[in-house]
Amino acid sequence: MPTTSAAGSAERWGPLWGARPEDWAATEEQQTATYEEAIRRVGIGAGQHVLEVGCGSGVFLRLAADCGAEVYGLDASEPLLALAQRRVPEAELRLGDLQFLPYRDDLFDVVAGFNSFFFAADMVAALREASRVAKPGAPVVIQVWGRPERCALEAMKHAVAPFLPPPDPDAPRGSELWEPGVLEAFAAEAGLAPGFAFDCSWAYQFPDEQALVRGMLAAGGIALVAEAVGGGLVETAIAEALGPYRTDSGGYLLENEWHYLIATG
Repeated sequence: MPTTSAAGSAERWGPLWGARPEDWAATEEQQTATYEEAIRRVGIGAGQHVLEVGCGSGVFLRLAADCGAEVYGLDASEPLLALAQRRVPEAELRLGDLQFLPYRDDLFDVVAGFNSFFFAADMVAALREASRVAKPGAPVVIQVWGRPERCALEAMKHAVAPFLPPPDPDAPRGSELWEPGVLEAFAAEAGLAPGFAFDCSWAYQFPDEQALVRGMLAAGGIALVAEAVGGGLVETAIAEALGPYRTDSGGYLLENEWHYLIATG
């Protein structure tokens, strides 16, 4: 389990995810299928108060608002929040940290975090906050990476790893999060009641190598790493690693699996 941190992680991750917001927004739009599956599972509807933590450019919030929900979003990146506000003008959006949610207790009918909770300095603390702001019995949606052998983006991760600082060995960001019982243990420690788990697969599609590399650089500050390394080395490593996923038409098809747990507050 992660160690307790009172500092949070927003100051670290906000500038990284906001480095190329427009490119990330284009990539995030391709994740619509995962958001739609979560909405179908928890039944978001008219009049509900829905919070997304780590809301990015607001793709999930747009879908939830179109279901009639009153939507709220929190993110560490100001540029991404600006895009989210344009996408969902009716949303109430705030800059903040997963571990310190600026909302009162028992406010939301649904709280969702898509590949966000594990970016917290203390994942249990972030889930505990989600539990606090969720109404009693309300669903808390936790999405993480699926099985590595079913994620094409594992190749990209390995390609950029040599250019990155060594990972924190205590950070719960590895493939172990998809394993049976792991998310359930985090949720239970945070005071949530683990419910049902499921997997969902979909594919990113890019028309050519340029679009592929641009999309990959937009995630988590990889673009800043590429700029610091220089020489196109990171870009070349990404293109070579994802070469096996090139289609006959010259585009790229990257299928990935995602793992979910629906817990309740």
